[in-house]
Amino acid sequence: MALIKTVRGFTPQIGENCYLAENASIIGNVTIGQECSIWFNAVLRGDVNPIRIGNRVNIQDGSVLHTLYEKSVVEIGDDVSIGHNVTLHGATVHNNALIGMGSTILDYAVIGEGAIVAAGALVLSHTIVEPYTLWGGVPARFIKHIDPKQNQELNRKTAEGYLLYASWFKKNKKD
Repeated sequence: MALIKTVRGFTPQIGENCYLAENASIIGNVTIGQECSIWFNAVLRGDVNPIRIGNRVNIQDGSVLHTLYEKSVVEIGDDVSIGHNVTLHGATVHNNALIGMGSTILDYAVIGEGAIVAAGALVLSHTIVEPYTLWGGVPARFIKHIDPKQNQELNRKTAEGYLLYASWFKKNKKD
């Protein structure tokens, strides 16, 4: 069973039909929507400020979500994929965005709807990633515009894939 811990009077709120890996840690002022999956070794640490996650979001293995004390918050829209080993610190990620593996997104950055942050990118504080754009590099910079239809197809496949993967683990809860 995942570590779900109350801190400073805040108990995580978890929506229906979510999958939480056994060693995921969900701490404090965290709200998770419906049909989300929080994978192995992911840490959602809402001890100093809120973390708000929409519906059908997957937060993959080893990712860490945190904030600045009484300043920044984490807000994630619906149908977002957060890749393996992402650090998301006090940033906003809008609907249908994809955050690539090993990326770091810093405080007050805003990732627009349908945007893609490439694997290994560093999105600096206060950066605005426009909707339906691809950003990559260290520090991250604009690479190109993305066709919204192609983006929706890619992100939908990723999100649906993680719903499927989560179902495998839900079926084998005794393992």
